[in-house]
Order: sequence, then structure tokens, then C-alpha cells
Amino acid sequence: MDLRRKLMSEGKISTNGILFNSGSADILPQSMGIIRQISQVLTQDSSIKLNIVGHTDADGSDESNVTLSKNRAEAVKNALVSVYGISADRLSSEGKGEAEPVADNNSAQGKAQNRRVEFIKL
Repeated sequence: MDLRRKLMSEGKISTNGILFNSGSADILPQSMGIIRQISQVLTQDSSIKLNIVGHTDADGSDESNVTLSKNRAEAVKNALVSVYGISADRLSSEGKGEAEPVADNNSAQGKAQNRRVEFIKL
């Protein structure tokens, strides 16, 4: 299913495909394809506004993970604005840290699933 249809039908998209340097909000180059796809959805429908939510695994302290997830969500927002020309007033960002896991944090695979970015239609 394409991203726009999924966003319209489910109200959100969750991806593990936006990658960052470990412990950092630096977006890795291979992540730009997904960010470009999100920008295309926003360009096609100017009424869509998104909240970008960052999530981390449970490594590190709760406080550092909340800060890291906020910074990562903000980095994705900044990429949409600066690289793809999306209006900043259509985007908000927040970080949840490790508070809302979707998998077990005791395995590498589970941790990878928990490290994600969600785009929630407002």
C-alpha cells in the first residue's frame, strides 16, 4: 500500500527505515528515500498536517532517550522543511523515548523495531 493511502486509511505511518548514527540525531543518507516519500505525500495533499514522533529502544536512561527521540523527530521535520520545502507550520514533532515499545527490548531485533519514527495525521 502506498504511503498516502496508508496515512489516509490508518491515520499514521510507522517506519524503522529512518536511520540515525548511534546516540545521535544525524540522519543517515539511506533514510532520505522514506523522507522523500513523506514529502511527496505532503506535496500532493496540502491539507495534510503531520506530527512526527520519535521512539528509541531501552538502552540508556529514560531522560536521555526522551531527549534523543525528540531530537530525531525534529531532525526529520527539519529535513522535510529544508530539503523538500514543506512548510514548517504543517509539521510538529515530539519524542516518546522508550515509553511506547512495540517489541521486547531484550533482543537486537526487538530493539530495532522499537527504534522508529511515526508520522501521525493531525
